[in-house]
Amino acid sequence: MEDRTPRPVKTPVPLSGADAKDSADPEEQKGGSPVGRRLVLGMLGLGAAGVAVGGGVQDKLDTILASVTTRDPTGVTSLLPGGGGFRFYSVSNSIPHRGEADYRLTIGGLVDKPVTYRLSDLRALPQVRMVRDVQCVTGWRVPKTAFSGVRLSTLLDAAGVQDKGAALRFTCFDGVYSESLTLDQARRSDMLVALTMNDKPVTDAHGGPVRLYAAPMYFYKSAKWLSGITVTKDVEPGYWEHYGYDVDGWVGKSNGRHDDPTS
Repeated sequence: MEDRTPRPVKTPVPLSGADAKDSADPEEQKGGSPVGRRLVLGMLGLGAAGVAVGGGVQDKLDTILASVTTRDPTGVTSLLPGGGGFRFYSVSNSIPHRGEADYRLTIGGLVDKPVTYRLSDLRALPQVRMVRDVQCVTGWRVPKTAFSGVRLSTLLDAAGVQDKGAALRFTCFDGVYSESLTLDQARRSDMLVALTMNDKPVTDAHGGPVRLYAAPMYFYKSAKWLSGITVTKDVEPGYWEHYGYDVDGWVGKSNGRHDDPTS
């Protein structure tokens, strides 16, 4: 979900092809109140301070930058040190939060053993670390980004996918975003339920505390703020697919783009 134009749309209207990619309502084009020059210069100073101090300060800056970037038509804030080369997007026009006490990931649908995981449960499972480039369908790319977490296949095996199960639907605690994968795609070794990014807990701004990471696909397939995985009989297109984006979002092989593969 990271990673398309932010807007508080609640009911997607299906579009197709170039119409979907070129369409933008007035609110999307405006992006809310523009970011002023003084604010951008101030953020430059904050970004430099975050790099100097590191750690917790940088995490807080990510959240601040996420809020500012959604109102930045220039793209300047994406170049700040705190942004790490990422653009921050939220289709619900907000940055939701869940923590140790209230985060839950539910796995259900066509499974033998529906289950709900806490953060501690997910951390206790075997962890896998991958370093790949992240490619957004809008064109930007962040090289050598590390994600670690639990292989999606591990969670599916534990739940016991029924014979009728052929696809997965992902839902998010922002209350808006959704995504999908086929079961074969989900069982790839480079599909993670990610708990860390660049060896730190995934921040709120980057979709934490838990997000999907679909390494070989455009980043809109890597749903932020992951809260539900439902095994379904058929693929149910996700949020951006209703606007014409490809359901099978392979990097370099979809959406009319020819980027180098990421996995």
